[in-house]
Amino acid sequence: MKTIVIIGGSKGIGRAIINDLISENNIINISRSNPDISHQNFKHLSCDVLTDELPELQNLKVDSLIYCPGSINLKPFERMKIQDFKNDLEINFIGAVKVIQKYIANLKQSNNASILLFSTVASKIGMAYHTSIASAKASVEGLVKSLAAEYAPKIRINAIAPTITDTTLAAKLLRNDRQKEQMINRHPLKKYLSPEEIASMTTFLISEKTSAISGQIISMDCGLTSIKAS
Repeated sequence: MKTIVIIGGSKGIGRAIINDLISENNIINISRSNPDISHQNFKHLSCDVLTDELPELQNLKVDSLIYCPGSINLKPFERMKIQDFKNDLEINFIGAVKVIQKYIANLKQSNNASILLFSTVASKIGMAYHTSIASAKASVEGLVKSLAAEYAPKIRINAIAPTITDTTLAAKLLRNDRQKEQMINRHPLKKYLSPEEIASMTTFLISEKTSAISGQIISMDCGLTSIKAS
């Protein structure tokens, strides 16, 4: 069985990823809150990755590292404060850097190691009010490509760039039927994402089936960036 470390698996996309992987892998979840999962393959370590010292994994071989924390901070540019940009960069980019640096030695012990991060569709297509999050996630994409080159062929590093996903983080954007309908119609495939769909792609990208894929930003955008909606 593989050992997979998930950062931020207590809810949303992270929780869906745990559910998808837990039956066939040993899962270590690192987050502030316990996702209340009872399974022989699951272990939770309580930690705020932005402010606390990350837990030691000693000489444990880690096969995959998945960093899930993110933010949705949508404001007009003129109302954004420098601290807004710093906060988004901290949770989306600096947190990922901190975690990778901490556990890179554990990943090097695996013969088929992989790292998965998360970007956003807003880093691929200009969207109003997305300056802070799009900039932070663009940094994530640069990190993916640079580290993929630096650690090839030992460690594969990719990211998923999803469109809006039905999680508590996006609840303000999907808070009523009218907003949901507008979001559906905005996408050429007439849908937005579920956490389970992203979990399935995550499972695929960290598997041996994608051993030839590294340094890639995989769009899951329901056609938003490449298809003209009818």
